[in-house]
Amino acid sequence: MVNALDILRERGFIKQLTHDEPLKDLLGRKSVTCYVGLDPTADSLHIGHTVPIMALAHLQRAGHRPIVILGGGTAMIGDPSGKTDMRPMLTALQIEHNVRGIAAQLDRFLTADEPRPTYLNNNAWLSELAYIPFLREVGVHFSVNRMLTAECYKGRLDGGLSFIEFNYMLLQSYDFLHLYRNYGCRLQMGGDDQWSNILAGADLIRRVEREECYGITYPLVTTAGGKKMGKTEAGAIWLDAERTTVHDFYQYWRNTHDADVERFLAIFTFLPMSEVRRLGQLAGQDINEAKKILAFETTKLVHGEDKAKKAELAATALFAGGEDNTGVPTVYIAPHILEEGRSVADLLVEANIMSSKGEVKRLIQGGGLYINSARIDNADLVVDKNFLTAGRIEVRRGKKSFTYIKPSH
Repeated sequence: MVNALDILRERGFIKQLTHDEPLKDLLGRKSVTCYVGLDPTADSLHIGHTVPIMALAHLQRAGHRPIVILGGGTAMIGDPSGKTDMRPMLTALQIEHNVRGIAAQLDRFLTADEPRPTYLNNNAWLSELAYIPFLREVGVHFSVNRMLTAECYKGRLDGGLSFIEFNYMLLQSYDFLHLYRNYGCRLQMGGDDQWSNILAGADLIRRVEREECYGITYPLVTTAGGKKMGKTEAGAIWLDAERTTVHDFYQYWRNTHDADVERFLAIFTFLPMSEVRRLGQLAGQDINEAKKILAFETTKLVHGEDKAKKAELAATALFAGGEDNTGVPTVYIAPHILEEGRSVADLLVEANIMSSKGEVKRLIQGGGLYINSARIDNADLVVDKNFLTAGRIEVRRGKKSFTYIKPSH
């Protein structure tokens, strides 16, 4: 049987890890409990969050037990990793709402089969900590000098690091200790910006429990153009269809750069690596077939097969002259808006197709905005009911991102 560590390495999930050979030996000998943590800063995951979840899913498929920590407790503090400023403080109600939203999305990746996944909110134990006993048990094992050399803190020293954020490493380390004590967890995984926190947790267990635990970090996934994965001019690509429509989600993957196709198939789908390599070797026009498979597989995973098929049919209709466009997202607006008329910039913001007039103007300046197939070069152009064709107005952003505007009844 293939070792789970080899699976993760082959598919591109590993950037750094502790104790390569001992960890591989452990994963080959027994079922290992492993975890990733997600701080609920929003009520939905975005594409970038799926990297650790996909890795956890591969471990589950290899017979290991997955735990996902929904960080209701650590979100009260705010992770300073990768941030130039302190994160906005969320209320307890906001955090609880976000936890519910994210928990509902995890079953799309982790199955109910054995070993079953466990979802935990670390607020259950962190909120019960007494400060002085916590400092005596945990804080005594942390060197301030060493903490200040960690990447998660070092980049913040010039701009200011709040004391509340300084506690984050201790709390994440305590999570690992808690999971080791109560669930036998031996492996923590996270993005490469979590390396210092993961090492600190493993070191805490070694000092307190005299046991060896392990860590893996994933590389920061960027596109061939250098953009952070899942980020577009319009913002993040979310798993929640209310935030990112199924059509736009599908199109994001369909527009993948040729150089990214094989890597993204390996990370974001469960296709066998033999198929991933075959598709990755396609060139010229043939690479579009690989992109269609990437778009379909990722959309099926997140939104289900039926919606993925509709998005695929809609894309075919738009780009190949088909007739089924039922998958194109439609925005309904009050009839009086088109009766009165609105500038292009006002209309797209009012219809929530774009987030700001500045964003609309930048898109126009780049030559990427079309209405009813006509390129728009003036943000002040007034759009009214005369633009309706077959009861709708077609808005295209870039080459392949379509939205219909229709007056509500």
